Amino acid sequence: MIKLTASILLPVAIGFPTALCAQADISLQPLAQQTRRLEQALVYLGQPLSPEAAKAINNAMGMEDEQSAVARIQNVLDELVLVEVEINPESRVKLRQGRARPELVEQGTRLFLVKVLNQAGVTAPLRVFSPNSGPTSLRSRGEHEPAMELDKADVRERWADISIYSIPPMAPRLTGLPVEYEILQVYSRDRGQRSAKIAMDVGQGTQDIGFRNDILVAFNIAPTRSIPLRVLDENGESGVASFLIRDRQGRVYPNPSKRLEPDFPFQQHVYRFDGENIRLPAGYYTVAYGGGPEFHTRTKEFPVDDEAPEEIEVQLQRWIDPATYGWWSGDHHVHASGCAHYKNPTEGVGPLAMLRQILGENLNIGAVLTWGPSWYFQKQFFSSMDHPLSRDQRVMHYDVEVSGFPSSHTGHLVLLGLKEDDYPGTTRIEEWPSWDLPVLKWAKSQGAVTGFSHSGWGLQVSSETLPSYEMPGFDGIGANEYIVDVTHDGVIDFISAVDTPYIWEMNIWYHTLNVGFRTRISGETDFPCIYQERVGLGRSYVKLDELSYAGWVDGVQEGAAYVGDGKSHLMDFEAGGVALGSGNPELKLDASQEVRVRVKAAAMLPRYPDPRFDGLRKDEKPYWDVERARIPGTREVPVELVVNGRVVDTTPIQADGRVHELEFAFTPQRSSWIALRIPMSSHTNPIFVTVDGEPIRASRRSAEWCLAAVDQCWTQKAPRIRESEREDARAAYEHARATYRRLISESPVL
Repeated sequence: MIKLTASILLPVAIGFPTALCAQADISLQPLAQQTRRLEQALVYLGQPLSPEAAKAINNAMGMEDEQSAVARIQNVLDELVLVEVEINPESRVKLRQGRARPELVEQGTRLFLVKVLNQAGVTAPLRVFSPNSGPTSLRSRGEHEPAMELDKADVRERWADISIYSIPPMAPRLTGLPVEYEILQVYSRDRGQRSAKIAMDVGQGTQDIGFRNDILVAFNIAPTRSIPLRVLDENGESGVASFLIRDRQGRVYPNPSKRLEPDFPFQQHVYRFDGENIRLPAGYYTVAYGGGPEFHTRTKEFPVDDEAPEEIEVQLQRWIDPATYGWWSGDHHVHASGCAHYKNPTEGVGPLAMLRQILGENLNIGAVLTWGPSWYFQKQFFSSMDHPLSRDQRVMHYDVEVSGFPSSHTGHLVLLGLKEDDYPGTTRIEEWPSWDLPVLKWAKSQGAVTGFSHSGWGLQVSSETLPSYEMPGFDGIGANEYIVDVTHDGVIDFISAVDTPYIWEMNIWYHTLNVGFRTRISGETDFPCIYQERVGLGRSYVKLDELSYAGWVDGVQEGAAYVGDGKSHLMDFEAGGVALGSGNPELKLDASQEVRVRVKAAAMLPRYPDPRFDGLRKDEKPYWDVERARIPGTREVPVELVVNGRVVDTTPIQADGRVHELEFAFTPQRSSWIALRIPMSSHTNPIFVTVDGEPIRASRRSAEWCLAAVDQCWTQKAPRIRESEREDARAAYEHARATYRRLISESPVL
């Protein structure tokens, strides 16, 4: 514990009163931890520390003298402090203006720090109030927010929106430590000079006497210009692109903090159509623009002043177009509410905002799934038809994820192509079944395609090889009860991949393929829950002669697809003349003989490795990314031929965007499933090879693993299945056990 005098902790230049000159106990470790949290939050909010400030903090944390380190860290952070808060031993709050320049930007947000000197050890939330702050200050509202009748004087005075940012990695309450920093967000509607009265407290009765818990801050607000954007697609036609715009200080425009629909506060970039605008103050900027993983990300620099630029023009450039080969992309798991989405007052976001995301990432299919949060509001967009905002070759369709329902503990279900979204006899979520087989049977009765989402949750294994014989906990919301459902004919079509760790997802799928089941995989993002950055970070490419939602969903069901991150591709996979996507995924052989395997493979990597992946564990995001497949020291990735879960041949390719036509050969000794993969980047669905008409029984160990998995799954799921449904569930589990016992007896010991 280090004791610091006020002359070290609180520089005299700030002008603190004599009462604050008492000694305070400040430890380096908690201050350093808070500072790292601040750095993360500021990066997320689009206003990172300057490189000089970050370097100074890093140097301070490495100092041997903790007293000097504590003082130096505060010295750096104090330059960003707009408001200094003292909480005295009686929990009274008083404020003083800090060192930060009170500069804002018109119709934008700036971030400042609040320094809290907590002599009382208070752990309540720090609250901020201002008569100049409120919803009347915002020019635009969410898509579903009603307009309000406003008094003109009220509008004039409420020119700002001022709040404390208390979302992770920041905390909703003070820690009680003697010194900590909070983030203050200030949005300005206007330009020029404006003053704001800012008050703070830590609960009723904590305001200091004499009105010292508020200050009056005079802001200088830089004007902005509305700059038209000219967006051309790869063919020179009007398009839509993602834009990530930064100034020389690294600040993002528009700042993510306090963004409103259709821009999302949890994304750094925004999407703009040809002819739309972006508002920027005078300065010098760099913009990175793109159209999703099938496109190059390009950058350009430009100044903004009184005359330039008249407009910003960009043209997208593809490195690959799988649709020209007949492979159409889709993300079957996108949300318009919950998780990172704000819920009120709009209960998530509307179709216009979701379509912008789908178009901006050039997805051919976007399945927007309504789930527990905002179920009763969002379900108004479900119709069993493509949403009318859909465009040619860009289809948006609302369907359902069974998540936030009584059966969620058994695994979240994706239901695609529903005709009706209310379970029979129910009016409330709470009335739905408490396990998943009844839900699956209901969905199949109306012709839906069914699968498990974020499959790896609950199926964690420590092994890095496939298949693994380690027994997972079956204690999550992924493809847990899949181990039971797959034994009931025709109720489950696919498990999802790409949005959870690769080994965890693939392991259970490989085991069930090894004993003869023919479930497929489909790629998903679970936007904005698992991944907030973009839709389509996980996607499926389905082989189709003509694009339609129904056709694409049928292709998922039939396994006429490969999945991946969109940065690598395995097109036109065929074995012995049987092509994936041809409607016949089975090669029949009268006897063991050589089989030729062909594929068109492509990948795109930057010339030099991305340092963000150095030391990145396989259970850390991004779980799938072509960078994970890079062969060290090269720009190559391996294309692997997988037979019954084992790699039997590998061919490396240059990840330079070119399409490589590859050929493999293998001789199956017995009935098998085969697939191709670029590890942790893309994976085909299987082609099944039957020899002498025998079923696939590739591994007795896999069958034994599956039987043990049913027992493990029951221990975790049974306690939360309603008593009235438990006997039916017990019978379904016993059916699965009997099935796996039979498969064990039919499988050779290898």
